[in-house]
Amino acid sequence: MIKSELVQMIADKNPHLYHRDVENIVNAILDEITDALSTGNRVELRGFGAFSVKNRPARSARNPKTGDQVSVDEKWVPFFKTGKELRERLNK
Repeated sequence: MIKSELVQMIADKNPHLYHRDVENIVNAILDEITDALSTGNRVELRGFGAFSVKNRPARSARNPKTGDQVSVDEKWVPFFKTGKELRERLNK
């Protein structure tokens, strides 16, 4: 599912809301999650899961095409851990 499909599904289930309002709400939620993660905070949605940021230290790797050794810089990556309710629902 892509964001536009999510917006359409929410708009269909809530006919009293305008499509543009639903789109603004979804964008606002995603922007807040992104802003929180970019400042190093954790975002927890009870029953769904938690978003956090993890550090991947610098390392050396190989270019798969040429076999040459390359250095990979340190980076921060988003991480998602499922909540208990979501995990149980997926593993019925």
